[in-house]
Amino acid sequence: MHPAYLETRFRVEDPLGELPSQFVILSAYATTGEVWSEERNSLADQKLFRELQASTPTFLKRVVGYSPSTHHAEPSWAVAIPLAEAHRIGKEFAQDALYFVDHGALWVASCCATVAPVFVDHFASRLDPC
Repeated sequence: MHPAYLETRFRVEDPLGELPSQFVILSAYATTGEVWSEERNSLADQKLFRELQASTPTFLKRVVGYSPSTHHAEPSWAVAIPLAEAHRIGKEFAQDALYFVDHGALWVASCCATVAPVFVDHFASRLDPC
């Protein structure tokens, strides 16, 4: 697991409202270690949004994951879908990892390897307003 995943924080422009007990945070932006054009990132993000919308989730909100040390930021989607589906989508969008929240606990999980998820923190303590 890349160490940067453990320092990630999340910003939101709009209040998330009441959070579901379980949800995932997915991005379609360039995989860790790769650099994609802004156009490629944007197209992948739009495609991910359409796919998530098609699953008619009860919760779908924009969040931005960012590193406080490097200032790297990735627009992402917080969505209430099953973890198995999130892993499938993460692989489809060439992601290295995804975050999931289970009753307030924030975890990071690999999309590709069969390694155990890693506890990061409590989601609320990693959530910042824009």
